[in-house]
Amino acid sequence: MVNFLSKYNLKNQTSFIVGGLGLLGLQTAHAFAEAGSNVVVIDNNKKKWKNISNKLDSKYSISYEELNIEKMDNIEKKYINIIKKYPKFNIFVNASYPFTNDWKHNSFSKAKFKSLRTNVDIHMNSFVWLAKMSADHFVKKKISGSLTQIGSVYGVVGQNLNVYKNTNMSENLTYALIKGGIVNFTRQMASYYGRYNIRINTVCPGAIKGHIANLSNTQSKDFIKNYSDQVPMKRLGKAEEVASTILFLSSSASSYITGSTIMVDGGWTAI
Repeated sequence: MVNFLSKYNLKNQTSFIVGGLGLLGLQTAHAFAEAGSNVVVIDNNKKKWKNISNKLDSKYSISYEELNIEKMDNIEKKYINIIKKYPKFNIFVNASYPFTNDWKHNSFSKAKFKSLRTNVDIHMNSFVWLAKMSADHFVKKKISGSLTQIGSVYGVVGQNLNVYKNTNMSENLTYALIKGGIVNFTRQMASYYGRYNIRINTVCPGAIKGHIANLSNTQSKDFIKNYSDQVPMKRLGKAEEVASTILFLSSSASSYITGSTIMVDGGWTAI
């Protein structure tokens, strides 16, 4: 008989979580640590890491490596140095969310070309290159690795403008462009690296309860109501619901899944 629960065990496996101090990344780090993985949180906020590390359960194996993915000129060299410290890592997750200071002005009516180019570079291109570097390392070391990228429902469908009524939020053309690129790059990677038994998938969350990038620490009541009215499950998602999906995709429980776009959206894209 197959021991199905054991398939979710990540004992003796090392995972990289880029953006591991963010809303989704931190929950993913927690999920992986509970599953037994040696977790390497890759982020650029030493102060936040210090505060969090002091509260970690001693049974967890979680370490921190600094990488500012917005500094594109150094990203390759810095990431290579991290890989050299953990050459046997076999799980890669990118949950980062880099953006420029004018991110909230990337609507169709206010977007500037310079901002669009910069955000595509630091967000989509960093996702692409870190994933490729990781997969190439797996090939070189003959590691059957797993990579998971964080996309979005808005990398698959257009933005529903109704959810922004009576709020200070708006559609974001750059976000949709970036996430759409990440989703399809995952498919392309899966096509190429499948021969090496390397799996690459994208998790696409809907709206998740928490902060709004470059805008506020919480969503407004109007946004929550507007969004909940549109989604079949009538609520926003939770970060841990995304993390548990990433755990599944990173474990042997999903050993024949690659190139997939997994929607964690309460049914948003079903209608």
